This record gives sequence, C-alpha cells and structure tokens, in this order.
Amino acid sequence: MIQMKRRASWNAIALMIIAAGPAIAIAQGSQSSSSSSNGTSSALGTAVQAQQQLAQPGPPINPSSSTAQNGIDPSFHGSLVAGKATAEVLPLSLDDAIQRGLRNNLGLILQSSNQRQANGQRLEELQSLLPMVTGSASITVEQINLAAEGLKFPGINPIIGPFQVEDFRAYLTQNLVNLNAFQTYLAAKHNFQAAKLTAQDARDLVVLTVGNAYLLCVADETRIKAVQAEFDSSKLSFDQARDAHEAGTSPRLDVLRAQVDYQSEEQTLIASVNQLAKDKLSLARAIGLPLDQKYELTDSTPFQALDTPDPEAAFQQALKQRKDLAAAVEKTKAAKATAKAAFDDQLPTLKASGNYGDIGETVGHSHGTFTAAGELSAPILQVAKNRGEREVAGAQLDQANAKLSDQVQQVNADVRDAILDIETAAKLVEATKSNVDLAREALSEAQQRFKAGVDDSLPVSQALATDRQAEDQYISALYQHNVAKLSLARALGVASTNYKEYLGGK
Repeated sequence: MIQMKRRASWNAIALMIIAAGPAIAIAQGSQSSSSSSNGTSSALGTAVQAQQQLAQPGPPINPSSSTAQNGIDPSFHGSLVAGKATAEVLPLSLDDAIQRGLRNNLGLILQSSNQRQANGQRLEELQSLLPMVTGSASITVEQINLAAEGLKFPGINPIIGPFQVEDFRAYLTQNLVNLNAFQTYLAAKHNFQAAKLTAQDARDLVVLTVGNAYLLCVADETRIKAVQAEFDSSKLSFDQARDAHEAGTSPRLDVLRAQVDYQSEEQTLIASVNQLAKDKLSLARAIGLPLDQKYELTDSTPFQALDTPDPEAAFQQALKQRKDLAAAVEKTKAAKATAKAAFDDQLPTLKASGNYGDIGETVGHSHGTFTAAGELSAPILQVAKNRGEREVAGAQLDQANAKLSDQVQQVNADVRDAILDIETAAKLVEATKSNVDLAREALSEAQQRFKAGVDDSLPVSQALATDRQAEDQYISALYQHNVAKLSLARALGVASTNYKEYLGGK
C-alpha cells in the first residue's frame, strides 16, 4: 500500500507556514505603503524568506517523488493490454481508469490465478478422503508348454491352449480412518480461503495504484498550467527589461537577468510536459491501455475536506473489513491444521479396498468374482521423521501467529498514518494556497515597480522564483491530500467500493 510517511517535523513546518502568513501579509502591506526603493526591496526580501520556508521538508516539489508504493507488488503496475490504439483521443475519467484496472491489471490477474491454484490443491487433498474407484478390462490369449515347466504326464499333450481369458473388473479404495489426510485437507481448505481473500484485497490495491497514478497525472497537468502562467509572466518581464534597456533607462544586466528567468521557465515547462507524458504512460500500463493510445483526463481533483474518523473506531472498522487481515487469519488456521497433521502422522490408519468383476473365456462363459479386504497400518519406528515434521509445522505455526499479530498492528498504523496525513495535508493546502496568492501579488508589484523604473529586475527575479515555489508546494500538497484520502479508504478496506466517497469528501 501507499505509505504516506512524514518526518516528525511536518506538523511543525505546517504550523510555521500558517504563522508565516500574517508576517507575509504585513510585509506586503509595507510594500504598498512604502515610497522608497529600499523599503520595498526589504519587504520583498521578507516575503521571499518566508515563502522559501515552504521548501523545507513539507510535500516534495515534484509530486512524482512521493509515489513510491511501499508494500505493493510491482505486478500491480503492469497489465494485460486490451484492444488496439485508435486515432481518436480517448476521454478517461477516474472511474473509467479504475474499472479498466479492475479488468486488466496484472496484479489482480495473478492473484486470481493463485486463487485457482489453491482451489486445485484443495481438491487434490480432498480426494484422499473420498472413495477412489477405478476400472479395467482385459483380454488375454495364452498357450502354455507344461514340459517347459518340468511337468510331463504320459499320454497327455504338454501343450495347452491356445485359450483366452476375459476380465472386466472395478476396484474400490476408501480411507476409513486417516486423521493426517483429514488435517492436510483442512490446511489446503484454509489456504484456498486465504487466496480467495487475497484476490479480493487485490482489488483495493488496484484502486490504490490506479487512483494514485491518475491523481499524479492530474497534478502534472495542474503544474503545467502554473508553469505556463509563470512562463508568460517571465516573458512579460523580459520584454519590459528589453524595452527599458533600448530606451536607455535600464542596464544590460536587467535584460540578461530577465532572459535567464524566461529561459529557465521555458526549460521547466518542457520538463513538466515530459513528466506528464511519462506519468500517463505509467497510468496506461496499470490499466491495460495501449501505450500509443492518446487520451485526456476528464476529472480534476479540487480540494475537498474530509471529516476524518476517530482513529480507534476506524481501526476497529478496519479489523472487520480488511481482506488481507482475514487472509492472514486463514493462513494461521492452515498452519494449525498442518501442525495437527504432523502429529496425526504417527497414528494408525484404517483402509478398506475391494474389487468386483466378471471373468471367463468369453462373456457368455464367465462368472462374477470379488475380493474384499480391510487394512490397518501403523508406523512403528519412524521417530526422527515424526519429530522433524512436528518441528517444521510448529515453526510455521509460530511464524504465522507472529505475522498475524504484526499485521494487526500494521493495519492500526495504516489507519492512523492516513488520518494524520489527511489532517496535515489539509493544513498545508490551506497554507500553501494563501502563499500562492501572496506570491502572485508580490510578483505583480515587483513587475510594476520595475516597469515604472523604481527598482531593478532583481526583485522581479526573486518574486518569480518564489511564485514558482509556492505553486509547486500548493500542487504537491493538494496531491498529497487526495492520495491520503485514498490511502485511508484502502486502510479501512473499502477502497474498491467507496473510493468516490473518500476522494469527493463528505
């Protein structure tokens, strides 16, 4: 699952950002009221310093750096391609992407195959408890030389035959008492139930993987729009600097500085477009779209608050709904049955067998015959084997119990982590949105002062960098908030059924 791990300083950073808001507003107010160039530059410097605090360690500037999905099998990032690419641009909503993933995702397909395999093993073990009936039909033509066997009788021809024997027979074998076979079957049955629950849990992992990939592409598109706006602003500043230099009111240094900013934004825009293309390929891989199929995202993810549940109540809910936890319980039951089978292997077994058939020279000259037998067998001297089996089974049972206990705590941690991430990310969204507005205002004022000849282009360059950083932080915080809500749905075991409710808010 996605682990939205944060450092311990995240909450402190969120509070620092919120606290920095009034200081930035005051700095902006001082910029508006100041008539001197030095006063304005100082206020802008204060704003820049406060804004740069966003970059310390909060959400990563590039959302793609936070998409490592710890604990998820890499197969969930692959799929079986369905259909062929078309020339049309395919509209793709989040719901469409998830439904395609539930049909084509490789991880889910492999888990379904594991379920079938476990069911086959269960049926194989069941057969040892059921009657086994086989049939045979034979026709034998034979000629015997008695002399070759040392049998000679005066006046009797030693050559007998040729003659034939026809035999049609059915054989029955049934275990009457075999506790080892019974416990082995129970273990296979629990393993099948575990595989079945794991396949159901895989649907949640598909929703988490596909949803994360879709949200990342949405974040990329939002970032491209923001970078495009910054690119246009840097182009405006570059044109202003060039016009001022040609008019003789601005030095060549201002032109060079504005040109560097303009070209830097151009490079950022190119890199952002490339990142979106790569992330769309990853999304296509997860849902089974041909990689050369062009598509566009039709859903956006605006900020929508979610009323987070009480952690303890949510944990109790997860204990009832998490399919992977239920699968771990079944694996523990399978280990117990295996341990019991290892003990029962030293007990006697009782088996009945028999056959019935019709035998004779021909069908018209034949007679029915049968055999019935009972067999009681018991191991006498295999101490090392029995003890070894019990040791292995006991160790496996201890491991299963330990894993189950740890998984319960992991579910608890998943729920609490997701709730903390939602609450923290919501605060960061609010703080970073406010800083975006302040950064844009600072950039606008710096451009106006430069155009009026009150200041040089350095404050414009600084304000442009601050605006880019604030935009990146806001986009990343929004992405983290949406992924945290999706992670909470997975932590509660309801991602495949209620993901719309969690992404859409309450």
